[in-house]
Amino acid sequence: MSPTASPTVVIVPGLRDHVPEHWQTILTNKIANARTVPPLTNGRLSCGAQVAALNEVLSDISGPVVVVAHSAGVMTTAHWAQRHRRPIKGALLATPPDFGTPLPEGYPTLEALRENGWLPTPRTTLPFPSIVAASTDDPLADFNRVADLARAWGSRLVDLGPVGHLNPASGYGEWPRAEEFIRELS
Repeated sequence: MSPTASPTVVIVPGLRDHVPEHWQTILTNKIANARTVPPLTNGRLSCGAQVAALNEVLSDISGPVVVVAHSAGVMTTAHWAQRHRRPIKGALLATPPDFGTPLPEGYPTLEALRENGWLPTPRTTLPFPSIVAASTDDPLADFNRVADLARAWGSRLVDLGPVGHLNPASGYGEWPRAEEFIRELS
């Protein structure tokens, strides 16, 4: 593969997996060289299983990679970066949840997150360039706490304004800015 080859875009969904109208699914269908971490049938809430699934996808790619993670997929990516050393060109980390504070009803409890290996949240500098795209009204994370994570990770923080959790429930199907960020990281 030549040094100017387009990177493979690896989509890392959150714990709610693949939703047809989600911007990550739309993006996967638009980009010819996109790969998605498949949904887990067993161990879905297991951080270790999610990290292993991401690592398996990455190990099958020989050229450059840009990771595009959303929600818990961001946390999967951060945990993966602590355990593995595969070169990554960059990562778009969109609306990471705050696993250090209780999530709304219907989401995993702090105890469940701890038991499944998600806590503590990694706070070391990521070994690749990254952009944290944060919402000012995300029901799963306070903007200031996400800004602290971005600083800890060495990421560039982008304030998206009030976009909720940047998912279909917040009115987001297609999200064209994702493609802009991917070009920047490529």
